[in-house]
Amino acid sequence: MTEQTDILVKVRDLHFSRGTRKIFDGVDLDIQRGKITAIMGPSGTGKTTMLRLMGGQLKPSSGTVHVDGQHIERLRHRQLYQLRKSMGMLFQNGALLTDMNVFDNVAFPLREHTDLSEAMIRDLVLMKLHAVGLRGARDLMTTELSGGMARRVALARAIALDPMMMMYDEPFTGQDPISMGVLVRLIRELNDALGLTSIIVSHDIAETSSIADYIYLLSDGKVVGHGTADDLNNSSSEWAQQFLKGRDDGPVPFHYQANDYEADLLSG
Repeated sequence: MTEQTDILVKVRDLHFSRGTRKIFDGVDLDIQRGKITAIMGPSGTGKTTMLRLMGGQLKPSSGTVHVDGQHIERLRHRQLYQLRKSMGMLFQNGALLTDMNVFDNVAFPLREHTDLSEAMIRDLVLMKLHAVGLRGARDLMTTELSGGMARRVALARAIALDPMMMMYDEPFTGQDPISMGVLVRLIRELNDALGLTSIIVSHDIAETSSIADYIYLLSDGKVVGHGTADDLNNSSSEWAQQFLKGRDDGPVPFHYQANDYEADLLSG
């Protein structure tokens, strides 16, 4: 059994709906401190919604989300704001500020949330940029960056305040193989070097599985599998095997539900 003190994020009996569509239907999961946990599943299964629930941007229909022992949906605005400062977020599109250069993008959270001197901010920004391999790009505008470089600058900004937890929303989407390899390496090395707890939301199986310590698979509002990459690869779950091996038919059918094919043709 995992000790409760080793769990940074605890989700219990989580239900969440958008209108009549049920996104989560009784989900339980634990995010262990110091580990990289992946939340995977097909598009539309609520992976990004899970991150928003953990960050307090959304509230469950029922069930609980605890982060670092705090019941997220019961926090007052100021308490939630303070907790969010200890969370780093790498958005799928990077979300860099286009009217600022690389240096000022990374410096932005330090200037907004601390009283540090500009000299100290300069040192911290250069340290964060060096960690992602882009100290030499400090004066470039965001329009001069490649997609992979922009994602790395966004990562440097996300760790600027030394968060306890990093959340990655589809970090590998749209990246070429070299940029993807760089991001995989950075996520693993930064997690270990900075003592972070990282949560990766992704459907990129090979890249995510290579660095995740633990994986949750979501489908139809429920956790349909969880364990290490080896556990899931050897799982008897048909759903897990279909997803991990990219099979075109299985528990997630190739054909959308329809009337009998022959009857449909003849009815015209």
